[in-house]
Order: sequence, then structure tokens, then C-alpha cells
Amino acid sequence: MEDQLNHAPFGFMTLSEDGLILSINKTLLDILNFSQEQLIEKHVNDIFTVPTKLFYQFYVIPLIKVNKKVEEMYITLKSFGNNEVPVIMNAKFRTSDNKSSIDFALIPIQKRSEYENELLTAKKDAESALHAKHKANAELKIALEHLKAKQEELIELNNQNHQYKVDTITKLEFARKIQETSLADSIQNEHIQIESYYRASSELSGDMYGFYRIDQDRYGIIILDVMGHGVSSALITMSLHSLFQRLISFGNSTEMVMQELDNHLHRLFHNNEDARHYCTAIYLLINTASQQIEFINAGHPPALLQKKDGQQLELNTTSLPLGIFESTKFKAKSFTYNKGDRILLYTDGVTDPLGFNHLKPLLLINKDLPNTRLKELIVHSLNNEQNLQHKSDDQCFLIVDVN
Repeated sequence: MEDQLNHAPFGFMTLSEDGLILSINKTLLDILNFSQEQLIEKHVNDIFTVPTKLFYQFYVIPLIKVNKKVEEMYITLKSFGNNEVPVIMNAKFRTSDNKSSIDFALIPIQKRSEYENELLTAKKDAESALHAKHKANAELKIALEHLKAKQEELIELNNQNHQYKVDTITKLEFARKIQETSLADSIQNEHIQIESYYRASSELSGDMYGFYRIDQDRYGIIILDVMGHGVSSALITMSLHSLFQRLISFGNSTEMVMQELDNHLHRLFHNNEDARHYCTAIYLLINTASQQIEFINAGHPPALLQKKDGQQLELNTTSLPLGIFESTKFKAKSFTYNKGDRILLYTDGVTDPLGFNHLKPLLLINKDLPNTRLKELIVHSLNNEQNLQHKSDDQCFLIVDVN
């Protein structure tokens, strides 16, 4: 690295496409209190905080691949002593000698607190000058000018912070639209009718569902709930969505679908226990020709099976949630259904306000209603004024009628 870049007034590093640190300048090493030997050829996650790891993997990398660069992004680094170092990041993708890499310029923004301290100092100086009998007017004028300059700097920093918040809200809204667009549409045919409901508690949701027609007779239906809320859970949910959509659509076995989702979570958080998330899920594979249903319930609230005559059964947990232990084995259970049976799958955001014992009579009393009308009744119950205090969780449910 050239000496001029090595001592530049900003951090600089180059990564491989796999995230390995190929070079890093002395400025950044000094900021993070690392030696070059500690970081060269190490993965960049070693200097990322947990939120930055997720943000980098699910947002920054895809953006670089599309635009070949990113500009003015706020992230936090982690020093040798595990202190957070906020920076503004610019990055650019480049190819040289048939090798691809990513250059990063990282500008620390820790000056705000220093500006505030300087502002307080300047104010005290001004007050002292006013009350000091022997201070000259010239000294007072200088102190006041210094105060004004610091106030202007603080105003500028506040404006930048406000713009960052506005940009973040815009990006979250865009991400929410992408998440909702990925949800499956209703299925209505002579063999099966599926209706769905989905409402996020904030901009982004940790709940997700999908249902797909695999072939003429088979349908795959899944609903899952990632631990937590907000951006991190939503990013994990979207990565699981792309995987289970492919696994189910290709007709993989019930056990393989759940095993691959479990493996994906373990790979995602390998060597990052602090960021680990688990996920509850239930997957149904319905064969309308043999009237057979296979299912696996990985720690999810039990689905309700209501027979045509009104008898109700629960599809209870058959295994631990996804992402808990790598040795977890998933084994499907199966049962035969009759035409006219109904299945309700849901996340705990539905049972928390309504209560599990509210869903059972609601289904039974309205067993002859079409699932579209039953969906309206459940949504109405969720929106009832007496349940408004419970709307802090994502809400999602599926109604499946088999004929």
C-alpha cells in the first residue's frame, strides 16, 4: 500500500469477494487498535458489530453487486477492546488481473460528543468572561464567536442525523413492500382453497408463510416465525423464504425441507453466537389424490384440524425449533383427511390477543362458512378494541379447506 494512502486521514481496506481482508491502512488499524497481523486474511466480520454483520450481508453486498458501489452508509465497527466505532462507509467494486475485490473508505464520526463538550466549554468561557472584572472585551468577543461556530457545527450535525433517519425510514418502507410482494396469493380450486392474512407489527415482520402447488395433486404449505421483530428478524425471514420456496416447489420431502431450513440457520450464524436467531415453523405436504397429509411442527403453535363433523384435533410439536441444535432430526407424521375438513395455521401473534381457546369455538361455530368469510371474522376479532393493547407482535394465519 502506498505510504500516502497508508497514512490517509480516513480508514481504508480492501476485501475479497468472500469478505477476507486483503489490505488495511495504518489509520484504520490505529482507530481499531489492531495490528496488521491480527486482521490480514481474516474475515471482515471480526471488526463488525452484530447489526453491521447482518446489514452487510443482506443489504450492502447485494447493493454492491448491482451498482458496483455504495456511498455514505452508516455502520459501526468493533475495536480490539470491543468498543463501537461509528463510521460513514463508501465502497467500490473493482476487477484487476481477473481478480475481483472491494475497496472501502471508512470515515469516523465520533466528533459529535466532542463538539458538544467544546460547546459547553465555550459557554462556560463566555460566562466567565462576562463575570470577570479583569477580562477584556476582546476576550469575550472571541469566546462568543467560538460558541457561535460550535453551535453552527452542531446544527449541521443534527441536520445530517435527521437526513439519515429520513433515508432509513424510506429504505425500511421499500423493504416492507418487497417483503409483502413475496407473499403467496390465495389458491382456490376444486381440491383445495387457501386463504391468508398477514400484518406486521412494525415496518418489517419476522413472520412468513408460503403455499405452492407442486404438481397436479400435491401442495406444500409452510408458516414460520423468526425470534424477535424488526430489521434483523425480517432479513432472516427473507433469506428463509427464498430457500423454502425453492425446496417446496421442487417437491422435496417434508423432512428435507425442514432439515435444509435448519442447516441454513446454522450456516448463517456460524461463529456468531451473539447474533443467533431461532425460528418456529410448521410444514404440511398435502396429497389431494390420496387425501394424505404429512407434517412437521418445529416448536410452532399447534395447527388446528377441524373435521367436517366439527371434531377438532391439534397438530402438535414434533421437534425443536429450527436453528437450536445442529443435531436435530426431523421426522414427519401423517394422517388421512376427509373432504370438507379445515386446517388453521397461525403464529403466536394471533393467539396472544385472542387466546387459543377463542380460536376453537370460533372455528366450530362457523364451520359451514367459506374460508373467505371465516378470515374476515378472525381479522375482526383481532381488530376488536379490547385487544388493541396486544398489537405488539406480527400476526399471520392461513385457512386451508380440502375437498
